Amino acid sequence: MSAPLPPVRLLHLEDSEADHALAMAQLRRAGLQVQVERVDSREAFVEALARPWDLILSDFNLPAFTGLQALEIVRERGSLVPFILVSGEIGEDTAVEAMRNGASDYLLKNNLARLAPAIEHAITAAETRRAKLRADLELQASQERLSELAQHLQLSVEAERNAIAREIHDDVGGSLTALKFDLHWIGQRVTTAELKLRVQSALDTVTHAIEASQRIMHNLRPAILEQGLVPALQWLAGRFERRCGVPCAFRTSHEKPQLPLGVPLVAYRTAQEALTNISKHAQATRVSLDLSLTGGVLSLEISDNGRGLSSVDLAKAQSFGIRGLKERAATVGGWIDLSSGPGGTTLILSVPLTPGAGALLDPRDDREHDPSAWASL
Repeated sequence: MSAPLPPVRLLHLEDSEADHALAMAQLRRAGLQVQVERVDSREAFVEALARPWDLILSDFNLPAFTGLQALEIVRERGSLVPFILVSGEIGEDTAVEAMRNGASDYLLKNNLARLAPAIEHAITAAETRRAKLRADLELQASQERLSELAQHLQLSVEAERNAIAREIHDDVGGSLTALKFDLHWIGQRVTTAELKLRVQSALDTVTHAIEASQRIMHNLRPAILEQGLVPALQWLAGRFERRCGVPCAFRTSHEKPQLPLGVPLVAYRTAQEALTNISKHAQATRVSLDLSLTGGVLSLEISDNGRGLSSVDLAKAQSFGIRGLKERAATVGGWIDLSSGPGGTTLILSVPLTPGAGALLDPRDDREHDPSAWASL
């Protein structure tokens, strides 16, 4: 056997004792249990609002006070307590205004048979709204936690990239350079043609390995960013054009923009990822990079005239690629916009240059400002 429902905590704003008794009698006949407190002035009403209520039942006309004013007080407090307006005579315009301002229902005093069902319905609707609000808040908190996790993973990836690039530079690069010197020394001292050819072949192999390590190290941690974002993007566009044979124009409105810590790396990685995707999938014959700074917002636009993205491509991009770019942009307070059609694809990174931009990047990584730590091999 289920436990009986607790009585409804009812605040009744009513100056007529007879009308109050009539309303309570109607609720008792309907079998609705209530714990009621009656108030008849603005001061008493405001004081009573400090206590918890399941519903507020309000007369429309009170001395120096109206039900609409009471409703306004409740909503100004941000309360979700349902509010039912009762009047001896209420015009349609007034009723519409009350409902627009957040009233749950309105009733006429000469037709109180609907009072108990209206109260039950209003309380149920209010509970549904509260549950939805709680669910929305929990969803928002969950999304924020996921976003924080994704940002943390992005920063961890960059930190790992830095560590690997440093090891390549210090260990692999140093060893390969020493080996190259030794082979060169041997090559100067051998006399037979066969040995000279073998030494030269080994030198070529080591040179290729050094170039590969430099390329890998640059992809992991672009040292050219030490020269600024504009030179880095110019280099990236030129490298793309040489490698793919596709014209890649770079334009900028600011040659030396002053950017917060972390923003240049995010912009560079965004352009790098976009150009990589263009080279693999776009079949473009023309690409452009546009960097601008307007109204305190840095914008980087990467456009191509390729085949565009199909719905399948977009689904894949939103699963990982674009989502990763969005999370990377979020680490500096930015966002990504993507548009695509038969005439090509445009990706735009926007970053407001607020004082807090880049705050999520690890401030201990002072290699960001130490060119000597990333000297070329």
